[in-house]
Amino acid sequence: MTDAMMSLAGKRVIAIGGSSGIGFAVAALAQERGAEVVIASSNAANVEAAVARLPGSSGRTVDLRDEAAVARFFDQVGRFDHLAITAGDWNIPRIAATRDIDLATARDGMAVRFWGSLAAVKHGSRVIAPDGSITLTGGMLAHRPQKGMPFVTASGAAMEGLARGLAVDLAPLRVNAVCPGLILTEPVQRMPQERVRGYVAGLPLPRAASPGEAAIAYVYLMLSSYVTGQTLAVDGGGLLV
Repeated sequence: MTDAMMSLAGKRVIAIGGSSGIGFAVAALAQERGAEVVIASSNAANVEAAVARLPGSSGRTVDLRDEAAVARFFDQVGRFDHLAITAGDWNIPRIAATRDIDLATARDGMAVRFWGSLAAVKHGSRVIAPDGSITLTGGMLAHRPQKGMPFVTASGAAMEGLARGLAVDLAPLRVNAVCPGLILTEPVQRMPQERVRGYVAGLPLPRAASPGEAAIAYVYLMLSSYVTGQTLAVDGGGLLV
């Protein structure tokens, strides 16, 4: 891409889940590329802290569990060009063998990541630029299932399927997904190092990625005007093993 093609100057980018981790890195990189950035999350204190870390950005709270609140959020934000959604119920227990899955917990685990993303797309698509983009977040377990994690596998796969369906239904608005491998977000940094090493052992690139490395994929999908309905893996070659 030329410098002009890599620019988001004059564009407005909303990062839902942008107060930390990959979402904040997406907001920072989009701003670096010239975009006006709106950071959104459910926790007001976290949004305020993120805006302080990224001078020039603005912030709003939105609860993706509440469709009426999502509708109000987009009414207040108004016109924009690109939407990246990295929000999820990451603190809900997700590791359980099939016979031990708590279905109520599993349903809660989809409330923000899947249904909340769908609510955001439903209402955001009313005010997004026709040549804009929406990027959702999947997960590597959709392609590399592990024992004891059938729900997480299905959750990641659901996001990728949603992106493909939305890309057809909302065309020419572009909709894609990013499929992160192990990314050094705050929860991952709290994991025991031996567990992290176990996850990445055997990868062609045997390490975890920084949030900034993952953010490049989201911004690429904003900039690539002929890419839609795709899932872009940021996985150190995880799909190869």
